[in-house]
Amino acid sequence: MSKEHFLEVTGLKKYFDADRPSIFSREARYVHAVDGVDFTLRRSEVIALVGESGCGKSTLALLLMGLEEPTAGTVSFEGRDITHLNDNERKDVRRKIQMVFQDPYESLNPTQTIEEIINEPLVVHGIGSSRSERDERVKKAMEDSGLKPAEVYLKRFPHELSGGQRQRVVIAAALVLEPEILLADEPVSMLDVSIRAEIINLLAELRITRQIAVIFITHDLGSVGFFADRVAVMYLGRIVEVGTMLEVLEKPQHPYTKALLSVIPVPNLRLRHERIILQGETPNPIDVPTGCRFHPRCPVAIAACKVSDPPFVSFGRTHQAACLLLVK
Repeated sequence: MSKEHFLEVTGLKKYFDADRPSIFSREARYVHAVDGVDFTLRRSEVIALVGESGCGKSTLALLLMGLEEPTAGTVSFEGRDITHLNDNERKDVRRKIQMVFQDPYESLNPTQTIEEIINEPLVVHGIGSSRSERDERVKKAMEDSGLKPAEVYLKRFPHELSGGQRQRVVIAAALVLEPEILLADEPVSMLDVSIRAEIINLLAELRITRQIAVIFITHDLGSVGFFADRVAVMYLGRIVEVGTMLEVLEKPQHPYTKALLSVIPVPNLRLRHERIILQGETPNPIDVPTGCRFHPRCPVAIAACKVSDPPFVSFGRTHQAACLLLVK
């Protein structure tokens, strides 16, 4: 592993058992949720993981957290293989890798006060030599998350807060352990548009003040354009394109990336591009297409795409050229 990469994912796969075609069939069928993902994360870097619903983004986050056991592949953190750990080893890693879930309504215990929710990770991990030390850490995490002054919110319950405030509580519960990586799984999709910018700005600020690396999972490229360093585009269980945010926004290479960018709302009429509307539905992840898995919907597919599966796109090489290169 390179010294600048402190998280490295190699060949990561997760297959879920699927129902057999019939009660008489002996054929084993699997849902290819994550199917050979490779990427690296640098310290204090923000990567936007982008793709439509069902492409495997959330499953990938669960694999990184250790909440799902991978079928194959490795996850290395700070030079250590954390793919298969026992409970005690996993507990130690989770202090450094925390997750912000999509729905704050579901991820908070409605019977606990805000103070109890944010204090619980400290108790579970045995952090803090005294109650007063833990209280200080709780208040700092809350105020760093925008819940100021903390005393106003400590004794409240989740149902007494707005959606944006609840999401800030979820972020505070992650920050209280002082993690090095934050996995943000669609953290603004359940919020009003006016609140989304506040949460994204908060994550951008935390990245600087706390030197936290962030994997921001989203289906909306437009919401992270100013926030992310790099973007990884995911389709049907695989990453098909990786580049800096500027490269991907200005010179997308993969047809799927171009389609995602074409539907982002642009206020300036002169800057609008023709929308690319993909035909058909995303293929069934149980019966993955042969060759390039995007070819059934690709507007520039050629015959070779049905046979050869190209690696994710490098900049300066088009999707068609990548297919042709494999065939030659």
